[in-house]
Amino acid sequence: MTYRTDRIEQLLGEGVRDKVYPGAVWAVGDALGIGASGTAGVRDPDEPDAPMRPDTVFDAASLTKILAVWSSIGALWEDGKLDLDIPLGTFWPEVIGHPLGAATARQLLTHTAGLPLRAQLKNLYGTDAQDIRDGVLHEALHRQPGEAVEYTDRAALVLGYLAEHLSGESLNHISATRTWQPLGMRSTRFGPLPVEVAVRCAPTELDQDTGMHLKGIAHDFSARLLGGACGIAGVFTVLDDLTAFLRYMLDTVTASARAGFGPAWTAESLTVQTGALEPVRGLFWHPAPGTTPADDVWVHYGFTGTGMWISPRQRRWAVLLTNKLYYTRDRQPLTDVRNAYRVLAFA
Repeated sequence: MTYRTDRIEQLLGEGVRDKVYPGAVWAVGDALGIGASGTAGVRDPDEPDAPMRPDTVFDAASLTKILAVWSSIGALWEDGKLDLDIPLGTFWPEVIGHPLGAATARQLLTHTAGLPLRAQLKNLYGTDAQDIRDGVLHEALHRQPGEAVEYTDRAALVLGYLAEHLSGESLNHISATRTWQPLGMRSTRFGPLPVEVAVRCAPTELDQDTGMHLKGIAHDFSARLLGGACGIAGVFTVLDDLTAFLRYMLDTVTASARAGFGPAWTAESLTVQTGALEPVRGLFWHPAPGTTPADDVWVHYGFTGTGMWISPRQRRWAVLLTNKLYYTRDRQPLTDVRNAYRVLAFA
């Protein structure tokens, strides 16, 4: 299997030059391992002598939805503890008699549950964790379940709460014991990070309260409000851990280590689950921009500048980790880089 290494390095180097991000870490490979990888730029512009490294720790942002929520829900589904198509109100006491009880786990995973699109938790429910949980689970729906595909972070927050209800464990614990530890993902964890780990972390956005860029503390405000761990965001990770995760997804049958989810969950997730509704969705994964479901390249992104792709048909995966949020919230420059990177990684 060949990779366009020179063109990838050129692309990512241009992104550093154009200040799309301070630096990047990348890898492409298959079920056997990494086929090609590299780095570009620096970890922190305030430390120009510290280049980006393969072991740099990144705020995964919305990759949390895959690494913690999707994998944990998959483990519970494969254990037979969750039917994706039964209304939540038939088995989850916290939502019985509330609008959310009419939705299903599959609708949450495909963003068709009709949840409110706003997610300003502090403004809506205050700062107490139980008040936030009650508010999110008891809120009126934006529309009837199944009517439309509308992305909202709330879906992951609700599914994280659901995983905790079904497992009797915290999302942090079930993620670690059912996925991260079995796969040897030793550097993947919810923040805040201890000081000795935070020094290896790529900084993200400037914190207006401290006048310093966030480093080892989740950028996502909801995650910080909930102590660093929730279904929306909060996970920190490194390149090697993500490659182990994606390799396992491609080869769960013969993998020496076994996470809670397996090939059935992966196969279910990387197929169209939204019928005739647009945009097309799998289960928390969606076709990469510029592709169709027939191309079989599925992707998930993180707001801080992270991303990972997988294609069971091509037996290939790709990871691109950046801290683009250090410079800007403008998505388009990184979107252009991501799309070009995907073309090169899956050519």
